Amino acid sequence: MNQTTDLKAIADALRRHDRFLLVTHENPDGDALGSLLAATLALRQFGKDAVMYLAGQTPLPREYAFMPLAELVREPPADAADRVLLAVDCAKEDRIGDEAALSRAPLVLNVDHHHDNTRFGDLNLIVADASSTGEVLRDVFAELGIELTPELAEPLYIALVTDTGRFQYANTTPKALRLAAELVEAGADIHAVFQEVYESVEFAKLKLLARALARAEVLEGGRIVVSHLLRTDFAEVGASEPYSEGIIDYLRAVEGAELAVLIREQLSAGASAHKGSLRSSIDELDVSAIARRFGGGGHRQAAGFSTDLPLQEIVHQVREGFLAQRAASRA
Repeated sequence: MNQTTDLKAIADALRRHDRFLLVTHENPDGDALGSLLAATLALRQFGKDAVMYLAGQTPLPREYAFMPLAELVREPPADAADRVLLAVDCAKEDRIGDEAALSRAPLVLNVDHHHDNTRFGDLNLIVADASSTGEVLRDVFAELGIELTPELAEPLYIALVTDTGRFQYANTTPKALRLAAELVEAGADIHAVFQEVYESVEFAKLKLLARALARAEVLEGGRIVVSHLLRTDFAEVGASEPYSEGIIDYLRAVEGAELAVLIREQLSAGASAHKGSLRSSIDELDVSAIARRFGGGGHRQAAGFSTDLPLQEIVHQVREGFLAQRAASRA
């Protein structure tokens, strides 16, 4: 596989080919879905045949139900082997959720902003200092001369605002803020996005949050805050898997917390027993390194993993990874 290529190489590949299959990571967040939709709309504006595909049957997060994703398919199209595969916001090939997706594609394009992206594409555009994959795609669209319509601006804004934590995380750069202004000028309805994403919480999600908060505990003198959710929690409150999105941000907000950890039992048949989410509140702590202990990854301050290890062993490994990094930073 090639190393990171430049923007022009990706743009040239998009110009040359006519049929595309667009994918993102399983259990998609706002950047994943925003980037997936924006790339699809942009390619269609450019006269291309583009299909959005998300492997598996896990429901999409409720807060993104307002997005125009009716054409998203959950099974690979019959002509998948004839389409160039464009993966957005996907750091590792196995996170696509379809093991055969890469092997059947005639060409794989990989556009992302995760610093630990495995460069699984034939062409890779990985911009590790970008706020979001949506930001990277905006540069691709500009290179292609694609018009920034309101329909295109809004999913890019969703990608940007969610991955920067409403412009509060450390990845909120001057470029990200300038892009936000550009997207608003282009017609993104930021009030509607805010209401749908952040003020349309279903009651079952609040009940699930209550269970996570009730189980929260502090380790290492309050520097680690950890909680967990059981499979039975989801059933008893009437919540699906995506309802756990965002709960970790409440743990991260605890005063003095340097590392927030949420571990939940997975509901999907055939999935690993547990899924872990990690958030760091300090620059010195790279949670993606901790996630890699379990075969996961992500950003320095936000990462995740899946594992069959029991809960207490996961907590032990996370704690060890935290202590190792803090000791190294003091050395």
